[in-house]
Amino acid sequence: MTQFTISTAAALMAATSAFAQVETRIVQFENEGAMLSGTLYLPEGHDGSALPTVVVTGAWTSVEEQLPSVYAREIVERGFAAFTFDFRGWGKSGDLPKAVRFVESPAAKTSDIRAAFDYVRTLPEVDPARLNGLGICASAGYMVDAVAGNAQVDRIGLVAPWLQNEALVEAVYGGPEGVDGLISLSRSAEADGGQIIPAAGPEGAEGVLMPIGGYYFEADRGAVPAYDNKWNNAGWEGWLTYHPANHAERLTQPLAIVHSEAAAIPQGVRDFLAGFTGEATLKMLEDVTQFDFYDNPEDVTRAADAMAAHFSQ
Repeated sequence: MTQFTISTAAALMAATSAFAQVETRIVQFENEGAMLSGTLYLPEGHDGSALPTVVVTGAWTSVEEQLPSVYAREIVERGFAAFTFDFRGWGKSGDLPKAVRFVESPAAKTSDIRAAFDYVRTLPEVDPARLNGLGICASAGYMVDAVAGNAQVDRIGLVAPWLQNEALVEAVYGGPEGVDGLISLSRSAEADGGQIIPAAGPEGAEGVLMPIGGYYFEADRGAVPAYDNKWNNAGWEGWLTYHPANHAERLTQPLAIVHSEAAAIPQGVRDFLAGFTGEATLKMLEDVTQFDFYDNPEDVTRAADAMAAHFSQ
């Protein structure tokens, strides 16, 4: 397995200057009867010619204004177009079937990514022969499944990927008994038409999906006005029985991963790569936490540099 050769950035750009160099266009596209809201990112003053393009997706419960937009802007600064969107049931997009919202459904989100690829390649500013996917955190598995067998997509990159299998699910969620309990909760919530709780809260809060403070709870980070900050307990079964670390054999496109031993479940990356037989590059950064990958300028820059190098090949 080879390592990336990454060019050194001369300096980190301030957010205001980064925004000044990117143009955005709000669009809508359809999937399975629902309208999804997306954003096309282009270099400022772009002449309309077709660019290599990256579809960017983010962590569980996230909306496109959070970490997907951070990486989309970084990607555009490196000579690409980028595309982000809200999954069905989240943010500005329409509902899942039966008017359901805030369910972390791997199947639905994978389907939405495929629909995004289908839509983006029709845009005149997008080079359909150079279409790539970038999945961050939880959506890494969705991106793998959406890209697998999809001849439209040239390359795939994963940043801080949450790639779980049965053993890792049990390790994270309280062993077999903890997993069984959450699945029972999921079925009960689904039978009741859903059970919605806050997604993020302060450290130690009760009745909250992520009672840890940090990115999702901080107003100057992930607690942006567009964030739903909701979780539907009906989604637990689909999430806990989803094992993308076992899906490596599905993927044939060249793959790049940036992760850290200090971030979430690095064992999932090792398990995934053990089953991957294609072309892969891995960059492990030191002492970078999961949330650092979301918005810490230095770490985002290093990850974006690595992804741009991979997508440029």
